[in-house]
Amino acid sequence: MGKKVHLGLIYGGKSGEHDVSLQTAFAVMGELDYAKYEITPFYITRLGEWRVGPMLAGKPLAIDELRLDPADPAAAQPVPAFPLAPLLDRLAGGSAIAGGGQPIDVVFPLLHGPFGEDGTIQGLLEIADIPYVGAGVLASAAGMDKITMKKIFAYEGLPQCVFRYFNRAQWEKDASFFIMECEVALGYPCFVKPSNLGSSVGISKAKNREELIAAVDFAFRYDRRVIVEEFVDAREIEVSVLGNDDPKTSVPGEIAPSNEFYDYKAKYVDGKSTIHIPANIPNKTADAVRDMALRAFLAIDGSGLSRVDFFLRKTDGQLFINEVNTMPGFTPISMYPLMWKESGLPYRDLLDKLIELALKRYADKQTIDYGGSGGN
Repeated sequence: MGKKVHLGLIYGGKSGEHDVSLQTAFAVMGELDYAKYEITPFYITRLGEWRVGPMLAGKPLAIDELRLDPADPAAAQPVPAFPLAPLLDRLAGGSAIAGGGQPIDVVFPLLHGPFGEDGTIQGLLEIADIPYVGAGVLASAAGMDKITMKKIFAYEGLPQCVFRYFNRAQWEKDASFFIMECEVALGYPCFVKPSNLGSSVGISKAKNREELIAAVDFAFRYDRRVIVEEFVDAREIEVSVLGNDDPKTSVPGEIAPSNEFYDYKAKYVDGKSTIHIPANIPNKTADAVRDMALRAFLAIDGSGLSRVDFFLRKTDGQLFINEVNTMPGFTPISMYPLMWKESGLPYRDLLDKLIELALKRYADKQTIDYGGSGGN
């Protein structure tokens, strides 16, 4: 039997999706094939402190052990955030790393939201020259920021809901203008969201001017830019994308939220939302969903994985792209792995494929001449 792959799992993080990341990490650790992988967990606290745990060769951490306790030397070693060199040394397999100093072969960043899903951790791993699962810096940043993402969709000619956006300074300077613009262009109800966050954190549905103002103030707690979108009475359709330059799509799925819309509670807390995989939609619509998902994935230069979300308007069947999630959840109730399972790719095989894609992408990038020497 060949040497096991040394896999680094990074989870937690400073974003509002910290707890979602823990759920994802727990699920992934429980499904990985320990005959193939040796795992070193890297936990990032809510304050951004890195902690590294012992190498796991056969026993995943329990959910209550994921927050590696620095008070227990056997459980975790604090990693100084600065200077950068010691952190990269540990990621790359320096002698101080728990588990004996075997270099990390590939990293699986199980982080959601800012400081993880937005290109920041991807940039760190690029600097460290370590292969990693998922989208690169550009796709991660574009996929995380809703305003940038929607501009790319518009350039690609993908149909989407009407939206408006502004930053904190603009709002404070002339809130009345943006209120009027939203009322004229979008009407009520409308959805107010932080531009750079996921898992429905910070999202509100505003039914009048008073609620709009409160929703904007709430969204600014999570980001310096806010996006406001028109309400569409629609079914929520999703599809999973897997691959690098020649990606494939799963069967589409549908979510019937337990709440008024698919908010954080409906996604991760009450477990009452209903999912239908495959979605009960015409074949023509399913084909359009898959085609638009691939166009969106390639438009942001995606790699590895993404879940692409759509609205299917109830009145006329018009399809609108909503967003691309470059690091979708892997919790037991997450749509991404469930749609691939229905498409014939079980959870464990899906994880193997993602790691394989990460190593392939890294190998392909080694052929690029970054020095601009033209081979001379």
